[in-house]
Amino acid sequence: MTATPPGPVTEAFEAQRDRLRAVAYRILGSHADAEDAVQEAWMRLARQDEATIDNLGGWLTTVVGRISFDLLRSRTSRPEAAYGQQPADLVVTSADDPAPDEQAVLADSVGLALLVVLDSLTPTERLAFVLHDMFAVPFGEIGQLLGKSADATKMIASRARRKVRTTDRPADLGHEHWQVVEAFRAAALGGDFEALLRVLDPNVKLTVDTPAGVVVTLGATKVAAGARMFSGEAAHHRPVLVDGVPGHMAWRPDGTPLSAIAFTVVRGRITDIHIVIDPAKLASLQRRDSA
Repeated sequence: MTATPPGPVTEAFEAQRDRLRAVAYRILGSHADAEDAVQEAWMRLARQDEATIDNLGGWLTTVVGRISFDLLRSRTSRPEAAYGQQPADLVVTSADDPAPDEQAVLADSVGLALLVVLDSLTPTERLAFVLHDMFAVPFGEIGQLLGKSADATKMIASRARRKVRTTDRPADLGHEHWQVVEAFRAAALGGDFEALLRVLDPNVKLTVDTPAGVVVTLGATKVAAGARMFSGEAAHHRPVLVDGVPGHMAWRPDGTPLSAIAFTVVRGRITDIHIVIDPAKLASLQRRDSA
């Protein structure tokens, strides 16, 4: 039977939970996986002798970093699963704001925008960049996780930083981004195939999260053709921020979510569309939105 840490340790862990979840999410890009990593850290804390921990916050950050790093490496070591793996969870952060385009500029910098960039990094680069540049973990401690010296880890973080600065990322997260998203919506509603092609990147990726699994469609022509199915629901969609970027969401008459859509825009064109229609995922969205 696993021992339960005494009250003060439990309280200290709960005080760190949000930060630990943020660390794991930035490394993994999935809220569900981040929750699992934090829960695993709690279980390890329960088995740890409290007297051996000098700095609980630092210890927990290191443990969550290690767990997340191992999860990330396990993903990349199984390329056959990469194409059909679950997309990153979507979180509605502002469902009722009358001017979401203004909030998008001020949204949490770690939404889909940065996650797209972080996906260009290797697991080692991602861990070093996230822990050092976002959470100020010393290079020596990160190096212990990676089995490298502090100097080598510093070079890895520097390389990751250069990639982050030079990698294309979703742009125009304010008014111009909304204009592209609304142009897509208008074209879908009007059944304007040519207009859809003008706002879609030629290599656009459409991911639909359904109860039966994840369905992926690649290419502007196929995505534009499928947008006709979107047109019926689009009339009932309302603009929201999804993971800090513009999107749409629809609700049933009883207030339960019907669908959620997130758009990634790069250089004035939509490069990724993520639609969630899985009721289980949508129920989770509703809980987070109302939390």
